[in-house]
Amino acid sequence: QVQLVESGGGLVQAGGSLRLSCAASGSIFSINAMGWYRQAPGKQRELVAGITSGGVTNYADSVKGRFTISRDNAKNTVYLQMNSLKPEDTAVYYCNAHARYIYWGQGTQVTVSS
Repeated sequence: QVQLVESGGGLVQAGGSLRLSCAASGSIFSINAMGWYRQAPGKQRELVAGITSGGVTNYADSVKGRFTISRDNAKNTVYLQMNSLKPEDTAVYYCNAHARYIYWGQGTQVTVSS
């Protein structure tokens, strides 16, 4: 079992920044990759960014150049640095871990005002 706890969401004005954190616990040795997804009202959940255990990253086209995913293996934590935020980035952001199964955090709300 893997437990994921997100933090760092909130309300920010357009152009601002936020950093999300996702702390993993439990069977963390089994995690192959982690990522951040988001779901806006009335829309499907979509991948924002992912990072493998080897540090390879990938991003949705909509966030490339603005968001950065990173991981601190010593702290078992994955971060999502979000800069130049836009109102369309407003969503609930979920942390995700791929191990033997797929695990999800509880989500954290990010609201970007115009």
